[in-house]
Amino acid sequence: MKPNHGHLPYSLTIACSSTLLFLVQPIIAKAILPRFGGSAGVWVTCMLFFQVVLLIGYLYAYLITRHLSGKAQTAVHLVLLVASLGVLPLRPRSEWTAAASPLAAILFLLTTSVGLPYFVLATTSPLLQSWYAGSGARFPYRLFALSNAASLVALLSYPVAIEPVLRQQQQLLWWSGAYFVFVLLASFAAVGSRGHAERQSVETGGKTAGVTVALAACASTLWLATANHLSQEVAAIPFLWILPLSLYLLSFILCFESHGWYRRAIFRWLLPAAWIAVCFRIARQGLSGGLEWEIPVMSAALFVCCMFCHGELAASKPEPKQGLAYFYLMVALGGALGAVFVGVVAPNLFNTYLELPIGITASVLLALPLLYGFNSPARLIRVGVVAAVAFAVATRFSAAGQEVVRIRNFYGAIQVIDTGSGETAVRALYNGRTRHGAQFLSPARSRLATAYFGPESGAGRVFESFRASGRRVGIIGLGAGTLAAYGRPGDHFRFFEINPAVIEVASRYFRFLAESDAQTDVVAGDGRLTLQREPPRSFDVIVLDAFSDDSIPIHLLTVEAFQVYFDHLRPGGVLALHITNRYLDLYPVVAAAAEGLGKKVLPIHSEADPERQVSMADWAVLSDSGEVLQDLARFGQQAAPAKKVRLWTDDYSNLFGVLR
Repeated sequence: MKPNHGHLPYSLTIACSSTLLFLVQPIIAKAILPRFGGSAGVWVTCMLFFQVVLLIGYLYAYLITRHLSGKAQTAVHLVLLVASLGVLPLRPRSEWTAAASPLAAILFLLTTSVGLPYFVLATTSPLLQSWYAGSGARFPYRLFALSNAASLVALLSYPVAIEPVLRQQQQLLWWSGAYFVFVLLASFAAVGSRGHAERQSVETGGKTAGVTVALAACASTLWLATANHLSQEVAAIPFLWILPLSLYLLSFILCFESHGWYRRAIFRWLLPAAWIAVCFRIARQGLSGGLEWEIPVMSAALFVCCMFCHGELAASKPEPKQGLAYFYLMVALGGALGAVFVGVVAPNLFNTYLELPIGITASVLLALPLLYGFNSPARLIRVGVVAAVAFAVATRFSAAGQEVVRIRNFYGAIQVIDTGSGETAVRALYNGRTRHGAQFLSPARSRLATAYFGPESGAGRVFESFRASGRRVGIIGLGAGTLAAYGRPGDHFRFFEINPAVIEVASRYFRFLAESDAQTDVVAGDGRLTLQREPPRSFDVIVLDAFSDDSIPIHLLTVEAFQVYFDHLRPGGVLALHITNRYLDLYPVVAAAAEGLGKKVLPIHSEADPERQVSMADWAVLSDSGEVLQDLARFGQQAAPAKKVRLWTDDYSNLFGVLR
């Protein structure tokens, strides 16, 4: 056996690269999020980009270890390391915003801003493990476990230790400085490997490349689909993506560390329990338990399924010198295919979220031959069809009543449901579990304001108290168009809506816009960006209701955003913000912005009235006119905010600080 040249340079470099690899993902995603409406689709697209670039990095590592001599490998990689420094410091290009194709715009922006450094980081783990194996080391796969452990630490540290402390620009600068240190470490490791880097064979181990790709794709699909499910059905808040990704990485660590923790005898029992749990939660969504059940059940099921996929991958890994780079390439290919399916194929192919049922079905089909020994193709096909149909049917019943239409696009999935009959018949707009608007179908009641916008809500009180004729009202967020019910002859209500599907639904399936006494129009685009193009001092009232489900477009709640709103309000104008949220207490954020701008703020709470289809609502009303708020004071709550928070800016925000 060749002497071991020392694992420390490899370990340090791989740990550094993996840490930076998973830190840059939330940093850069959060930096570009405001330009694309703050939707969960931005996070899915970012994950798609990172998975694909990871695949390209692994392909590079495979090709140079397969076709180049040791000295040539070192020379090529040193040139690449130096070239990647040319894009530092990281700074997303500001001219790219949501357009006709937000997916294409995001991918281009990421490519031009972080593409090359991320590619270099992606090459590090497979390349250095190949070089380490060439030195005579027996356990290079421990470096793979180390890589995932460093990734997990980085991922968990961001929301608790980095995001609350450093502003966005500081995060980008610190990351750029750390990347420079990584280049030095990687260069040292490359130079030290010249003597024992060698070409590798393409043997893949016990299982075919196709099974390796399928296992990796299944795990990738499952974690992304679970993150999507939690975002759409529980709360679309960014840090909920950390939990499923952490479990995904943890399963890699446990399965590839030494002899691994995966035991087939145990998972033959755990895996069916996970399938049943996911099926039950999907079929009973919104009916059995809430957040306290949804997150642990779905997380446990995801972990079990990922342990199965990655445990089988670890069992099939080749000997270190017999195709290690090729093995990692197939794993990366599977990961990228899963990301492409969830990020590109599913949103364009399905009108609801079928990724999770399909991912579970795939794990069933893989487990039957690998875990249970069922190898009959006919039986596998029958079981697969039954499982797919069962899960697909389960997802169709997300709300009681008759479905009118269901639409899915980059910004999410919405559906329109009819319930009741006669004078109580109601048409409602849903995003996930949250009802965003409702209208009585009876002509006698169709112009009543409902949902979060009833007469006793903050919005209702504002329109009641602001009696001037010819009111100009700007509304960020269209929903069903309910607020148009407050329009009077001579008024002009202008809605700003980023989601084309919402515009279509409000215009075709609801009558609030058509029946309003005010002149109404809808401007397509991100509310903050499109409002900025309006003439200054052009609105008497601005209403902010742009939150889908419990998703928080942070860029609409920063002090710079509030300044935009007040720049477009006439003297004595009113800003009303809908801040109802099950998981986040947003009033301290609004109060901090009001204090920072020298404005007065009044919270208004209203109770639900099911007979009138009115929901419980929390609003915050801001104005620079004490006279306006004095008229509303009898409806408000004068108590001081329960807690103080640091002022949110375009460069700083902290969702953990406002958790309920």
